[in-house]
Amino acid sequence: VRNTLTGGHRAGLTAALGAAAANATHATLAGLGLWVLVGRWPTLLDAIRAAGAAYLAWLGLQSLMRACRPRRPQWTAPPAGAPSIQHRSSFVEGLTVNLLNPAIISFYLAVVPTFVSPSPPRGYFALLAASHVSMALACHSAWAYALHTLRQIFARPMVPRALELMTAAA
Repeated sequence: VRNTLTGGHRAGLTAALGAAAANATHATLAGLGLWVLVGRWPTLLDAIRAAGAAYLAWLGLQSLMRACRPRRPQWTAPPAGAPSIQHRSSFVEGLTVNLLNPAIISFYLAVVPTFVSPSPPRGYFALLAASHVSMALACHSAWAYALHTLRQIFARPMVPRALELMTAAA
């Protein structure tokens, strides 16, 4: 949400691509059987969960600091053709949030295998994973475009601060 509101639909799409890359990473690890290590060492999942919580807390603290600044964020459209430095950080945020997201890890450890028969055809797991990655990317992209169209509403004076405070609280 913040990436789209501050950097436009391209920043939102870049964050969505980062999340998709993280989903593809989890799918690849699960497909290769590397998540068996989590079954063998459950503290590994606890460490990932703690890292994810710490990262989300850091993002929340950054939102709180932005909300407390005297100037409000600029959520108006950047000039046409202006290059955005934010795209790299948007990608990294999308990637990091999903890499450290225990729900995504659990999805590939517990949910996807329930759709795989004992002797599936070659590439079946990859097809399931690609379906999830594609659907999630489409959903995140739709959010980015929808929020981009709402930027003028969100640019009203009190809205950015309220959104940053709500994000920090979440």
